[in-house]
Amino acid sequence: MGVSNHELHHDFPQYSDLIDHLSEHDGHFKKQLKEYAALDKEIQTLEKQNLPVSDENFIQMKTDRAHLKDQLHNSLVKAAEK
Repeated sequence: MGVSNHELHHDFPQYSDLIDHLSEHDGHFKKQLKEYAALDKEIQTLEKQNLPVSDENFIQMKTDRAHLKDQLHNSLVKAAEK
């Protein structure tokens, strides 16, 4: 199984400067970004080291990561419109 890069700057390069700005000036965005990065790191570690984890747990982790990414993306789109 390959390990994908899901880092926000990688997935949304068009918002790179905005990601940096919001992570410094928007507490809610910063909190979500930290949560997203921690979850992504945990998923990548499990994938790289092929550590045992239940399918349900692993799927839930990936679902949570996708949900957080959607929320972060929505924040970026809204901030870009201002």
